[in-house]
Amino acid sequence: MGKILALDLGDVWTGIAISDPLKTLARPIESVKTTALHAHLKELLKLEKIESIVVGNPITLAGTESKQTERAKEQKTALEAEFPSMQFILWDERLSSKQASHLQHQMQKKRSITTKQQSHSIAAAVILDSYLAFYHHTHAQESEE
Repeated sequence: MGKILALDLGDVWTGIAISDPLKTLARPIESVKTTALHAHLKELLKLEKIESIVVGNPITLAGTESKQTERAKEQKTALEAEFPSMQFILWDERLSSKQASHLQHQMQKKRSITTKQQSHSIAAAVILDSYLAFYHHTHAQESEE
């Protein structure tokens, strides 16, 4: 069974999260410089059995697209060109940064190690967690039919 990777694309940092093989848990793993993302993914894909990559799609709260949405789509297109055998999924990331900020605040109460960089990987885990819930719901319905 392959894992699912999630990306929270930022102008400077991109957060990365990964699922377990059963696709039930989302774990933040790291944040990398966005300029180094493609090279880093190439190495990560050698180490992990990844079946698909979820790319956070920053739609506005009103449900409209923004400049950031266009950048996410452009980045997804560039990733698809570089990794043609990989499935890429754009996933609505509304409120993921807010949830990540809340989780980061909770973590700081226990230990003060979180940084702006880490908030991107936490946001990627929030995005992945949302996608995994959808994934399991969809697959449960398919198996009932």
